[in-house]
Amino acid sequence: MNTVNEREHDPGAVGMDPAALQRLNDVVRARGGAAQLCVVRRGAVVLDRSYGCSADSLFLAYAATKPFAALAVHLLAERGLVELDRPVAAYWPEFAQQGKDAVTVRHVLQHRAGVPVGRGMVRTMRTARDWERSVRDLERARPRWPGGAVAAYHFMSFGFILGELVQRVTGRSFRDFVTSEFFTPLGLNDLHMGLPDNAWHRHVPARADHPSEWPNQWMSNRRGYRQAVIPSAGLSGTAAQLARFYQMLLEGGTLDGVRVLRPESVAEARKPSGDGEKDASLKRPVRWSHGFMLGGPGPDPQDLARVMGGASSASAFGHAGTTSSVVWADPTRELVVAYLSNVQPEFGAGVERLREVSDLALDACGAG
Repeated sequence: MNTVNEREHDPGAVGMDPAALQRLNDVVRARGGAAQLCVVRRGAVVLDRSYGCSADSLFLAYAATKPFAALAVHLLAERGLVELDRPVAAYWPEFAQQGKDAVTVRHVLQHRAGVPVGRGMVRTMRTARDWERSVRDLERARPRWPGGAVAAYHFMSFGFILGELVQRVTGRSFRDFVTSEFFTPLGLNDLHMGLPDNAWHRHVPARADHPSEWPNQWMSNRRGYRQAVIPSAGLSGTAAQLARFYQMLLEGGTLDGVRVLRPESVAEARKPSGDGEKDASLKRPVRWSHGFMLGGPGPDPQDLARVMGGASSASAFGHAGTTSSVVWADPTRELVVAYLSNVQPEFGAGVERLREVSDLALDACGAG
């Protein structure tokens, strides 16, 4: 495989089957559109490919952005600036309106804050690129459930609550915080929380593959959206750099001798927050942690843990990005997979496409 990409290492040296990896490569290539795929085993890159785009093309990660917002808050907790079991309103008093005074930081990390949207889904999506309006809407939002009571995927509110918390506590912009605390120290200069002007020419437009995805295509291809700081769904980057970030998490917060998180903080972010009950927003079983989706699907074929593979371990952690992308790590296999695509199928079909990629990557590990 070194004839294709000089960064790739011999898969056999890290217990992976080259033929199985070739099947994975062939499946992704046959799908068409633009995509990037990076697979890392035991710290060695075994597959790093681009399809219909260049290696430095920048994909919108969509919801795979959320773990970065969560980890920023875990870093604040590590530094003693935030306590996860204190109310959000202790740091952001205006958030207490409409009965949200008891909602804790931990509830938000678990998607249990009771405010999956601010003031309606349409308004939430229309105002996503406007930080101040999004934050004001969340302050005035009336919770659907008491804090901690119900797991309900917080589509946009997850990132804006955590991001505003970062800004309130540090006095720095959310973009500056994640860039200076995570991206710059790790040398990840092609992860962007809001795409800068000088990188716009490298962005990959989304392509709806089903009518249900047309609104998402229209919204996410607008320059104003791509360049906005949207902490739930606005990260742009490459598969290779996302894989390196997850390798850092596998190594307990350190990459190439640079520490950005303590092992205890990474462990807290990965700690399960439920048993995979049906999520009230997504209407499917989800195993949430404190910032990630978790692997280890149950018997329900709709279990969203399947995006990390039907045979994924319960300790696998990561996040899907709409129907087009998924990034995850499995500590039991010392494996990282980052798959980014611009093709957006209908939701159910998209979940199956992500599962197929993850299954093939797991198959390549074999018993090694």
